[in-house]
Order: sequence, then C-alpha cells, then structure tokens
Amino acid sequence: MDGLTRRRFLQALGVSGGAGALLATLAANGGTAVTPPWTPPARAGRAGRSVVVLGGGIAGLTTAYELGKAGHRCTVLEARARPGGRVLTIRGGDRETDLDGHTQRAAFAYGTYFNAGAARIAPWMVTLDYCRELGVPVEVFVNSNADAFIHRSAGGAPVRFRTARADLYGYVSQLLTRVTRQGLLDAELATGGRDELLAFLREFGRLTDTGEYLGGPDRGFAVYPGADGGVPLQGPPSLSEVLTGGAGASLGFDLGFDQAMPMFQPVGGMDRIPAALARAVGEERIRLGAEVVAVTNRPDGVEVRYRQDGRAHAIVADFCVATLPPHLMARIPHNLGDDVSLALAAFRPAAAGKIGLEYASRWWETELGIYGGSTDTDLDLRQVWYPSSGFHSPRGLVVGYYNFGPDAEAYASLAPRDRAARAVSLGERIHGPRFRTELASSFSVSWSRVPHLEGAWATPPYGSPAFALLRSPAGRVLFAGDWLSHTVAWQHGAFVSARAAVTAVHERA
Repeated sequence: MDGLTRRRFLQALGVSGGAGALLATLAANGGTAVTPPWTPPARAGRAGRSVVVLGGGIAGLTTAYELGKAGHRCTVLEARARPGGRVLTIRGGDRETDLDGHTQRAAFAYGTYFNAGAARIAPWMVTLDYCRELGVPVEVFVNSNADAFIHRSAGGAPVRFRTARADLYGYVSQLLTRVTRQGLLDAELATGGRDELLAFLREFGRLTDTGEYLGGPDRGFAVYPGADGGVPLQGPPSLSEVLTGGAGASLGFDLGFDQAMPMFQPVGGMDRIPAALARAVGEERIRLGAEVVAVTNRPDGVEVRYRQDGRAHAIVADFCVATLPPHLMARIPHNLGDDVSLALAAFRPAAAGKIGLEYASRWWETELGIYGGSTDTDLDLRQVWYPSSGFHSPRGLVVGYYNFGPDAEAYASLAPRDRAARAVSLGERIHGPRFRTELASSFSVSWSRVPHLEGAWATPPYGSPAFALLRSPAGRVLFAGDWLSHTVAWQHGAFVSARAAVTAVHERA
C-alpha cells in the first residue's frame, strides 16, 4: 500500500464499508467510537433473501438500505404519501389532512421550511454518521441562546436567559459561600478544598470579595458597551424573585447529554435524511400509499396484505421487519400470538405538536438580537423556537409552540386556524405586537391526529417482558423503531434499532 496513508485508508473504508465499518476500525486502532459499535453484515455470497419492510420512516428505510448493501432484496410498504414518517418537513404547496378532516396547504415562500417533527441532532448520534455516508450536508442548530427568554405568566416581562442564569448562579454561589465560611461543610471538606471551593464560587457567581452577589455585566445591558461603557441592567432582583421567575426550572435543559450544544441540522430541512435514504434504497422499492391490513407468519416466509390505490395486494417474502408505530401494529390482524399483541399495546403513544409561523421580516433578529435558540414559557406554548438558518434573510419561520402531553392534546382538539390564533395571541405576551402584525402564514401539526402515525412517539415499558419480547424475532417477523431503543423520539434510536434488526435478519438468512 505504498503512498496510502492511515488517514486515507480510513477515509476510503468509510466510503466503501459505511460508518459502522469505519467506527469498528477506529476502535480497533485505539480510537474512540462515539456512536454505538456496529459491523455491517458482509455481502451475501449467494442470492440474498427477500424482505418486506413495514413502514418507510427512518427505521424502515435504514433497514432496507443496510440489507440492500448486504445483497438482500427489500420492498418497503409506506402508508403515507411520502417516506420519512415523523421526519416531516413542510414546504410551500405541501398539503396534509388530519384524522379530523382538516386540510392545510402550506403557503410558505420559496426557501421557507418547517421541521414539524425531528429537528435537531446531537454530535454523538449515529444520525450524523448516516448524513456523512449519504452526503447530506449539515449545519449548526442553535439549541440554547443566552439572548432568548424565560417567560412566566405571573412574573411580568420576559427575562433573557443570560440575566436569569447570572442571577441564579450568583445567589446560589452566595449561599454556598456563607455556609462554607460558617463551617457547615467542614465534614465534606475535612481533607481539604475549602479555599478552592470559595475561589470557585467567587468566580462562578461573580461575587464580591465579601462573598456577596450584587449583579454585574454578565446579566446583560440596557445599552450595550461601545465607544462608551454601556448601561448595565438594573438589579438584580431578590433570590425569591429569581426562583419564582422560573430560572431554576428552565436553565438545565441543555445540560442533558442529548441536548447539549453543539447540535446540528441538515441544510435545507430534516427531510433531506429520509430523501437520501430513499434514493439509496431505490425509489422503485418503496411503495407509497400502501396500508398494511394483515401479516401472516409462515414456516417458510411471511405474507403481507395491503391496500394501495383502492386495490388489495399481497406480497410474500422470506422475512418481514415491522417498523410501524407499535400501537398501530397492534391493530393489524396477524398470527404472531397474543403475547405479541399485548406487548405492542404496552407501548403508549405520546402527544406533541408544533406550529410553524412564517413572518414577513426577521424582527427577532433586528429588534431583539435573537439568532436561534428557544424561549421557555409556562404558557401552553411551552417553547418558541427561532430559526438557526437563513440569518438576515428577508423572511423567516418561528416555531410558535412546541408542546407535549395535555397541552398538545388541547391544541390537537382545535382546528388549524384556531391553533394559530391561540399561538399568536399568547406569543404576543412574550414578544409584543410584531408577533401578530408581521405574520404571513402558518402551518401546524398535532401528531396524535396524523394518519398512520397517531402519536409523536411511543413510550416503551423498559425492563418489562413486553420490551424484551419485541426485541426478539416472532417467527420470521422482526420489529424495529426508536420505540425499541433507549433513545426514543430521536432518529438515532431508529437507526440503531434498525441495525439490530438488519443483523438478526442477515444472520438468519
């Protein structure tokens, strides 16, 4: 291998063998594999087996993609009119009809898009490996922003994250400094570290020499420094006011391993990922509008019956991988056994919803200095997201709410125009009149009302016999999906679950 450097060899391996092979080789060479280790199945030495995949979301497409690379013949049955499942990006001209008969047509301007489902990717997620392998470019998703707001309906005006964070850190550091100096932590510091703790608290909380928190520039400015020194914000308020203002409940979300910056998104919309997978699988292998109506396990294969274009069809394959939402799969007639039916029904669908509000100007940038990130509120909007792309463009799209549970169920019961009216009315309390006057169009998705999905994600009964049962084959039928992983509601979970199913099918074949 004259002239072939180690780096060039690894790069070539990543192209030819996929992300899994590259990561396995890195681990073998002393590197650290961030994503779960996985070795893609070697290409079958003889004609591969036939596999029917139920569902064209990320898990289903990945299953067909990886099995196809190994020489197996896959057919994907997807009930909706587009692949991707809950990876749904809405663009101008798109139409969606919900289970209540409400039809929306997106009136977004060219270039505007709304990620109604999956929207962000953490750097440790295998999702980025597939973006690299499939040639999907990514950009930074601003998950947290010090200039966004914390808003509490009983607390008056919204407060910038940076201000709330400085006040909370400052007061907590002041309290810890006092109890440390009073000797109340001597037992914990018996072997040393008292002076180091006090030094840390002074820096962390921006305390005075006497250990007091009096505010400071970290809180922000009423007039930012320039040629002159600027005008700091007045304050700080009392510790009680800081706590009742919601800082304690809002500042920790981006400390989670799945939320910490940096985060990423595909350039141009999250549906770039399923679109790339579909091209790699071969669009002729994906049957859209194909609703599964029965699954029959046979000793020598699986028969799947489905409806497409108003006609009944059947397909027989050596194996079946079912990636449909478990609460929907539980309704489909099958002969997999009552234990499988009960196990599928043990997964509970969760409610969540989003609304995309397109604005004629990017007032959040020009007037508020907010570039990406989200505002947290105790209103039933829950979160308001600002776009992480298209900065300084003429127009832009704000996610006017991203809510869950009862809040999402309440919005799901409304007609789309009423969802928009409520979101704008409440959003005005945080952002002022521009939240209404600059609005150009809107589009909302309540996942519990989306046909063939009927839920944002499914909550697994971890540790139960049901969870363990569905991770094992039921005859020649296997299951996959983010709901069979420990990263539910993330594409990463769908990818790694699909990989497990691919390995099981290939080994049995």
